Amino acid sequence: MEAKQYGFGIIGAGIISDIHARAINAIENAKLIGVYSINKSKSQAWADKNNCISYDSLEEMVKSPQIDIVCICTPSGIHLEPAIECIEAGKHCVIEKPLEVTLEKCDRIIEASDKAGVKTAVIFPSRFYEASKQVKKAIDENRFGNMVLGDAYVKWSRSEAYYNSAAWRGTWELDGGGALMNQGIHSVDLLQWYMGPVESVQAMSANVKHKGIEVEDTVVSTLKFANGALGTIECSTAVFPGTFKRVEIMGTSGTVILEESSLIKWQFEKETSEDETIIKSMAAGNVSHGGVSNPADISFAGHQRQLEDIILSIETGKKPLIDAIDGRKSVEIVLAIYESCRMGRRVTLPGF
Repeated sequence: MEAKQYGFGIIGAGIISDIHARAINAIENAKLIGVYSINKSKSQAWADKNNCISYDSLEEMVKSPQIDIVCICTPSGIHLEPAIECIEAGKHCVIEKPLEVTLEKCDRIIEASDKAGVKTAVIFPSRFYEASKQVKKAIDENRFGNMVLGDAYVKWSRSEAYYNSAAWRGTWELDGGGALMNQGIHSVDLLQWYMGPVESVQAMSANVKHKGIEVEDTVVSTLKFANGALGTIECSTAVFPGTFKRVEIMGTSGTVILEESSLIKWQFEKETSEDETIIKSMAAGNVSHGGVSNPADISFAGHQRQLEDIILSIETGKKPLIDAIDGRKSVEIVLAIYESCRMGRRVTLPGF
């Protein structure tokens, strides 16, 4: 029996849509069917470049029997409406990070997805790199002992031209925030995946370089995790020249440092036969420049693995690795950090 071919539609025709297209084209049982953007000339140009259909309306796209899965690549604060329309039409959804920019909007997507019985995934490709998975495996095997520190650093460079390239960039309404919500949220997701729920945060933010935007370009936060560990998040788009994003996980019995898609430290009190192999294979080098100073300079490999994951979840009935409920967690942490910045005090997250 021939394997099913999954048809993909893409909503939005910006930079990240190109990454999705490359990822879809690399999957054997996937096919890019078409694109929809409110800017029809941009949509048509993108379709011509990617050899697919340019739909005149979102309604036309979701009615297409060829499309099984829709990738939503619109600005962050415009994920809700297309997501609901796709979900209610019975299409599975892959939504670019963040899921949405408010928890109320996130919850509406989650509820619609549950009601329609479709799969919804949120893009966090960092979780799909082999090095990231090895860290998670070591945590699940309790190799770190008691968790002590979980830290994330995203110190990148973005030009004035980047923020001027689209009216939504750097706005609270459509970008949902600045360096933390847009760039740093990948590492926020990794940190909570590794360390577990965040109990409270205390933070400060600033706009050091990009005076033309509403939101922060630099933020620093301390965190207290439910497991008793502490942590920090440092995030900026104002530094030159920028560095690879970095996550450090440290416990009473082990330390791991993940830099982009490579492990630069892997040391445990109790060594195993796998450790030497992991160290040799994981330090091989990063898959791209990680978007440090150019948002288009990222590999599509993580996106490819995540799209393969949602196809597998459709076929098996299991949940995707990062479903909408998982996607909500990082938004909740980011919004708590923003509240702490505004209020000038520690903020405890719901449930604690």
